[in-house]
Amino acid sequence: VAADKGTARFSDVANGIAEDHGFWLDDAFASGGSNGYDHKAMGITAKGAWVSVQRHFREMGVDVQSESVRVVGCGDMSGDVFGNGMLLSKAIKLVAAFDHRHIFFDPDPDPAKSWKERQRLYDLPRSSWEDYDAKLISKGGGVFSRASKSIKLTAAMRKTLDTDLTEADPDTLISLILKAPIDLVWFGGIGTYIKAEREPNIDVGDPANDALRVNACDVRAKVVGEGANLGTTQAARIEFAMNGGRINTDFIDNSAGVDCSDNEVNIKIALAAARRAGKLSEKKRNSLLAAMTDEVAALVLENNRLQALALSVAEKGGAKSVPSLMRLLDQLEERGALDRRTEGIADNEVLARRAGEGFGKTRPELAVVLSTTKLVMQDAIEASDLPDDLALVPMLIAAFPSKMQSAFKPQILNHRLRRELIATKLANLVINRLGLIQPFELAEEEGVGLAEVAAAFVAAEQMFEIGAIWDMLDTADMPEQARLVLLDRVATAMRSQMADILRAGVGSSPSALIGSLGKSVQALTQSTDALLSNEAREQSGRMREALSAAGAPAKAAAKVAHLFDLDGSIGIAKLAVDSEIDAAQITRAFGTLGAALGLDWAQGTAARMDPSDPWERLLVAGLARDFQQMRLEFLARLAGRIAAKGTLTDVVCDWEEQQCDAIRQFRAMIARAQGSTPVAPAMLAQIASQARNLLAR
Repeated sequence: VAADKGTARFSDVANGIAEDHGFWLDDAFASGGSNGYDHKAMGITAKGAWVSVQRHFREMGVDVQSESVRVVGCGDMSGDVFGNGMLLSKAIKLVAAFDHRHIFFDPDPDPAKSWKERQRLYDLPRSSWEDYDAKLISKGGGVFSRASKSIKLTAAMRKTLDTDLTEADPDTLISLILKAPIDLVWFGGIGTYIKAEREPNIDVGDPANDALRVNACDVRAKVVGEGANLGTTQAARIEFAMNGGRINTDFIDNSAGVDCSDNEVNIKIALAAARRAGKLSEKKRNSLLAAMTDEVAALVLENNRLQALALSVAEKGGAKSVPSLMRLLDQLEERGALDRRTEGIADNEVLARRAGEGFGKTRPELAVVLSTTKLVMQDAIEASDLPDDLALVPMLIAAFPSKMQSAFKPQILNHRLRRELIATKLANLVINRLGLIQPFELAEEEGVGLAEVAAAFVAAEQMFEIGAIWDMLDTADMPEQARLVLLDRVATAMRSQMADILRAGVGSSPSALIGSLGKSVQALTQSTDALLSNEAREQSGRMREALSAAGAPAKAAAKVAHLFDLDGSIGIAKLAVDSEIDAAQITRAFGTLGAALGLDWAQGTAARMDPSDPWERLLVAGLARDFQQMRLEFLARLAGRIAAKGTLTDVVCDWEEQQCDAIRQFRAMIARAQGSTPVAPAMLAQIASQARNLLAR
């Protein structure tokens, strides 16, 4: 069944059969029918792919909306993806393009005039490059038929292509265009035009383009955008990326079309329930669908933005992240969720060798892992009670346009695909924001399932209001590399809070945990500055300085550092509830003990460590939690000793006086560790062991 309005006749037939049989999907059975969203009119697929292009160039310091980039591509202006894509920026310099009929060449285009002409061709029914106004083409360019035996290459064309050839047949000219030293290759037409050097043409499966196909290692463009399907092979993407090119995959770049269809179907399911209940007529429903077009597009493009951003954060891990990624790949294979050979992902030996040479996994490889981890996470959430939790109702409501959120709230809440919708949205959010590795490492570290990790994510995100921090980091004016660092730091801080939540027993009900601990956590969040120990305050200051030095705005750096300041607040809040002692009093005692023994330094050091070895990552993550947990357990034991007029801090001070000799010896060991550069995980492990012995006295 066609998923776009260009072939709506077949969608309408399918929907008619569904309606005749009284099937519950009604005319949501097939998207893109007469009353569906017109993908070409929305330009949604091209816009989604352009989001990826913008991210690539933004990380190179270029704003493609205002700064000109030289583009070549496959397609013509009558096509959906090519035509819409080449209208998305008025700064574009379209140097060359080809389809099955013509080759267009404009060596030095005027961005403003050429944009207007492309718009005219887009609006002209069944246009081709032959309809382009020849007077607007710069000197040395032209439109050439692919039926020509030979095409003379002008001096301007030779300069653009960086070739000494004076003439070429059409296939050779297209090959030269694909290998030209330009900024962007934009794929908007049918065909596979780039392969890996080691790939024979027969394996590509597109014999019509064998004569003009090029090897990725010969492509000199900076960026490839795959608005069309399979413009390059996966092996070619990896080869291009290994040579420094920027590329995702087609299923990342052009996912907006499918996503738009998903939204249409989900919206129609909710509105069908309203129609059956007599609350909405067919005419009003169709008007509402049309009125929501722009907001549906915005929901779709936000998914594209977050997905491309997640790949950038993952890519930033570089060679250092490879050992952990190798462990993740092993886990995915053990689950039967991934076949490396089918997906073109190298084995561990090759990945380790690449890491040794300073290369991490490429974006095309990370895209496969991103998709796989989301599917695994989604399955785990669906199989649990988590989608039924009240804390996820806002996420369900937000999945629909605002015009539906109040008027059709009952239909949304009782949606036939409610659980699947929540599982999909939450899995996307967890992986996009927490990263590919951390959810799986956290499940392994704490011995829990992925659904429990997702539940902890929901609780942490809401209790610490991390959504507002993400919004700020997404929109604040800063260098892109600083933005990626900040987002990675938020994920690290969130992982620590999630580990504490899992130890507090979130299970699959984040709303219950938020209800019991939320107020105490909020109180601690608002009074952190007054409750921080000197050591913790100094560590926080050093983090803010480091983030600012990386280019982060002061406000953003402070917000992210504050998340690390809150490390331990979950355990403190739980102890406050269990012991009925004020959370602020417990925090002061917690800080007093940490300062006296040096555990604030040890915990902070462990929390900020980021070793590449998976075993060491698990070790330091566990140590960070242990330095906190041992203090909480100690305070829980002392809570019963509070005198009528004393405080928990007084009891801690009494204990310190009794153990002054042992504490002095322990502090000497802390001092030796602090004097070491760098601090090794083994040192912290020994400190943790000795600290437990000391606190047991």
